[in-house]
Amino acid sequence: MPRAYVGLGANLGKREDTLDRAIELLREAKGVAVVAVSQLRETDPVGVPEQPPFLNGAAAVETTLSPRELLDALLGIERELGRVRDGTRWGPRKIDLDLLLYADDVVVEPGLRVPHPRLHERRFALEPLADLDPELRIPGRGRVSDLLAHLD
Repeated sequence: MPRAYVGLGANLGKREDTLDRAIELLREAKGVAVVAVSQLRETDPVGVPEQPPFLNGAAAVETTLSPRELLDALLGIERELGRVRDGTRWGPRKIDLDLLLYADDVVVEPGLRVPHPRLHERRFALEPLADLDPELRIPGRGRVSDLLAHLD
């Protein structure tokens, strides 16, 4: 089964409870097996600084779903947990689930880009991935540990 990595984030409400519930729902999703979850860490917002801090992490999953099907499952979990997509980019949100990586695949489709387009620039996403596997490679970018070292 392909291994995929999902970014987890929240900065509204009971952040840790929401992320715990998102992981539970991910465990319950058909065709998805959660194999590891990183520690959660508080991070400053990116893009729109005038908002509460985020709690971020990542989950490693094995899946029989395609990248598009997995993204659809993530969006369904977001909706179930009360996320409303109003077109505001980088604003505050109760839950944010991003498909960061899917095996070694590079996917460019309407509404879906894997690896996540700015993954290599984002400490809040790279650090949780390093918790899970510091030797993990991001297609076209290199090892997570090397990318983190270059952010310093």
